[in-house]
Amino acid sequence: MAGTPATTLLDAQRVPYQVHSYPHRSGEAYGTEAARALGLEPARVFKTLVAEVDGGLTVGVLPVSGSLDLKALASAVGGKRAAMAEVKAAERATGYVAGGISPLGQKKRLRVVLDVSATGFDTVFCSGGRRGMEVELAPADLVRLTGATVAPITAY
Repeated sequence: MAGTPATTLLDAQRVPYQVHSYPHRSGEAYGTEAARALGLEPARVFKTLVAEVDGGLTVGVLPVSGSLDLKALASAVGGKRAAMAEVKAAERATGYVAGGISPLGQKKRLRVVLDVSATGFDTVFCSGGRRGMEVELAPADLVRLTGATVAPITAY
């Protein structure tokens, strides 16, 4: 499988990671599909959601088992209002297609907030930049490479 901007960044930074692929089927939420297909605990698989906070795009990275708390996301970046970004705007800014948006290797570097729950695991899974592809890496490496703020942004 060819590399993506996410794996290119991981390789360039010499970050240890592992690629996990599965056949993507439409109809199921992407993150839930990844957890099921790979036999993983959903709390360890993180989805990448793009929101607009006070007029600028911000990325929330949170467990697939939860929902993005928009108010908490805005607060984490010092903003007041947040709403989900239009899919086309998210795809344009990140360079990825919906369902394959990775927090890593985005075309335009956006602010990233990683849910605090990630710090409870040795490794977490997030999109590798393609539908049906997850990368497993240490949460500390994800924070370092994205410049992420770590905060509680998940509603269950």
